[in-house]
Amino acid sequence: MAGRRAFILGHPIAHSRSPMLHGYWLRTLAIEGSYEPIDMPPERLGDFFATMQAQAFVGGNITVPNKVAAMPFMDRLEDEARVIGAVNTVWVENGALVGGNTDAAGFVAHLDETAPGWAGPALVLGAGGAARAAVHGLRARRVPVDIVNRTYAHAAALADRFGTGVRAHPWDARATLLRGVGLLVNTTSLGMSGKPPLQLDLSGLPRRAVVYDIVYVPLETDLLREAKVRGHRVVDGLGMLLHQAVPGFARWFGVTPRVTPELRALLEADVRG
Repeated sequence: MAGRRAFILGHPIAHSRSPMLHGYWLRTLAIEGSYEPIDMPPERLGDFFATMQAQAFVGGNITVPNKVAAMPFMDRLEDEARVIGAVNTVWVENGALVGGNTDAAGFVAHLDETAPGWAGPALVLGAGGAARAAVHGLRARRVPVDIVNRTYAHAAALADRFGTGVRAHPWDARATLLRGVGLLVNTTSLGMSGKPPLQLDLSGLPRRAVVYDIVYVPLETDLLREAKVRGHRVVDGLGMLLHQAVPGFARWFGVTPRVTPELRALLEADVRG
């Protein structure tokens, strides 16, 4: 295990909390290895993957804007990556480069931990890569899903991708759809620091419903704050980041780490600044 190197490829990359997260596990588990942030625009991915193993990298994470662009450079794609249409975790298996996607598993694991007993139907806001992962995770649990997106064609394309149990609706239908929802999920960037607010009236949302916002900067978005006031159980985006990281670390370094309160507190403090 000595000297194993892992990476995260993104552009830009300085904002990523993944090096802090994996660095914590390397340190507390006394593993000799590294997890390195690499600023990598999509057009340079081919050169990087061609020399990755020669540089002693055993794998790593792929983040924006490289999750789709990295797919053609994989020797093999796991089912999750193929269905979701994006790669976020890479590792070497018998000399071959394998691409997987742990976002769906991280999404559901954090939901199970934070809001045990949650139930559908689900309403997903957004139709990008994060929405694909959320819908995939929900459909694996046989939860019916409605999708709304500011561009209806994107929602329709996502519904077509998953088929039975997933329906697309125009953005203006979101308030009406809330009335029959057990789980509300925001996968858009609306409400993120520096982005426009999410305009959504929660008055029609059943009190039993859980509200999940994958945004984690700020840690408590306006959506989560309003949901809390209304008495809903809420799930923030930080736990998804923590849980999706576990399978990759286990593949690269041979030890399955745990998401602990101490680790969450460390990242929470950093996010809060």
